[in-house]
Amino acid sequence: MFKAKQYRAKAAESAESLKHTNDPGEVREFQRLEKSFTALAKNEDWLANNFDKVIHSGDIPNQDDDAGTPLQRATVAETEERILRCLGAAVIMHWSAIPKNLQRELFDTAGSMGDVLKSAALRAQIARFLHSHKDDENPAGFTREPDVAKGTPHDT
Repeated sequence: MFKAKQYRAKAAESAESLKHTNDPGEVREFQRLEKSFTALAKNEDWLANNFDKVIHSGDIPNQDDDAGTPLQRATVAETEERILRCLGAAVIMHWSAIPKNLQRELFDTAGSMGDVLKSAALRAQIARFLHSHKDDENPAGFTREPDVAKGTPHDT
């Protein structure tokens, strides 16, 4: 995982690359990368300075499944991944209702995740996904679980 120092180095690298190009598309991309890496460095600094104030999944000793059985550490990670997938699906389901400026921020943030060299490809994949699912009520592969208390789907 990257640290603030590495993000700052990538921001400086983007700023240096910016000096060596005249292509408007490259200029915008390097400016976006520099801004993103600078923000990520600031976030890492904040996390480092506030580490003792945030909740860590490992600090939650007694997470139980629905049957009351304690979850193992790997299962906690799987649970957190499922939560992130559900949140992502919820964002996609309501994408058209999200203000355009927030859509752009979410798109830019998602597009800057992972390997920097592959960010353009990731952004293109995200754009294609959003375009192909813009009229879907539910994203592909996402099904709502029934409301256990009522025995009915959540949206009825």
